[in-house]
Amino acid sequence: MTAVDDISGTSALSGTSVVSATSGTPSAPDRRSVISVLRRLRSPEGQRDPGPLWAELRAMGDVVPAPWGGYFVTGYEACSQVLRGRNWLAPDFAWQARQPDPDAFRALATQEMWRTLSRLNAPAHTCQRRALGNLFDRGTIEDMRPQVTDHVGHLLDDLAAQLAAHGEADFVATVGERLPIHTVGRWLDLPPEDHARILSFTHRQVHAQELLPTKSQLQISAAATLDMRDYFTQLIGRRREKPGGDVLSSWIRHWDAQFPGDRESADQLLYDLTMFITIASLETTATLLTNVAWLLTREPAQWNWLREHPEHVTDAVDEALRYDPPIHLNSRIAADDTVLAGVPIAKDTMVHVLYGAANHDPRVNPDPGRFDVLRGGAHLTFGGGAHYCLGAALARLEAHTLLTELLNRFPTLRPAAAPEYETRMVFRRVTSLKVTA
Repeated sequence: MTAVDDISGTSALSGTSVVSATSGTPSAPDRRSVISVLRRLRSPEGQRDPGPLWAELRAMGDVVPAPWGGYFVTGYEACSQVLRGRNWLAPDFAWQARQPDPDAFRALATQEMWRTLSRLNAPAHTCQRRALGNLFDRGTIEDMRPQVTDHVGHLLDDLAAQLAAHGEADFVATVGERLPIHTVGRWLDLPPEDHARILSFTHRQVHAQELLPTKSQLQISAAATLDMRDYFTQLIGRRREKPGGDVLSSWIRHWDAQFPGDRESADQLLYDLTMFITIASLETTATLLTNVAWLLTREPAQWNWLREHPEHVTDAVDEALRYDPPIHLNSRIAADDTVLAGVPIAKDTMVHVLYGAANHDPRVNPDPGRFDVLRGGAHLTFGGGAHYCLGAALARLEAHTLLTELLNRFPTLRPAAAPEYETRMVFRRVTSLKVTA
């Protein structure tokens, strides 16, 4: 469940245009330069190595005007201020209604995600977060640990079998994507035969959460949204008819009590929570797990060193989170007129927090392009403030367990080729990583 913004960070069109990035003067970075960097970030080369492009954006300033209005935030301290500050809000329906063209947000898939935790502010956000509690507290994580360990063992058996039979295997399809769906599936008691369907509509729906999605992407996401809505609506209905001791059953009991005599409102909230927490836990964690394998095995000396020093597995996971965050961009709006890193920002203006650029800020993490298990650096990958990632502890559990077992069972694991990526700017997704052993 690696992610920000509760569990998932969604993006949207930028908000109102405001003054230039230099205290109202016209010396902002050239618009074409910003567009060039954004275009290259979407390219295959930019997907493979976005670090130099993040550096280009940071060189333009900690707060860089977006070509369509609003701003990109690139510096670590400025990003941290936005994520943690109470004067920065999630774009919600109220903000949407205040925009000059609210119809720009009317796409079915976009509207679906705007009801979820990532798009709520107080008091609605506070109410839902308090009702959920600490989903993955220490006791829950310890209860889940044996199940995660057991399933990692089965997945690595499959990996070993494929390597023995074919000489190589796709780590993403064999391990990376399967561990998160099994973990959240066990937690919510989702039928294993439904896992493939859930992954399918998750991969398709996420297009709507891209920065400036195209019309064709929104059409793909709309079809996925209808599939997703059908699935979770039926799931909640079946669970209500036959409740058990699982998390979803407890949510049903809680929200039915909160909305006595108003089943429609309870069902809507249950759908929003169950859908969001499920799909948000999949691609982000799968990307983290694959990044861990790729970043460590591409340098055999580093892999061998970690096998001899397993006490640093947690450090390796944190460095992977810093080096290549599964979400590269998230959005906030200014609650009032304010100043960010010396730049005046008008109320209701949208800013886009760039996690990768912030995590690679050399003022916080020197030599940021070097993957260093012993760095002990800082990162913002799980967000901050009211929207800090609910699933951070579970993501760490999955990554720590998988890496520990990989080191034990596959001492000569190596990439057969560089990873392949989905062409996105917001949600990072590795589609394939071929490995040998």
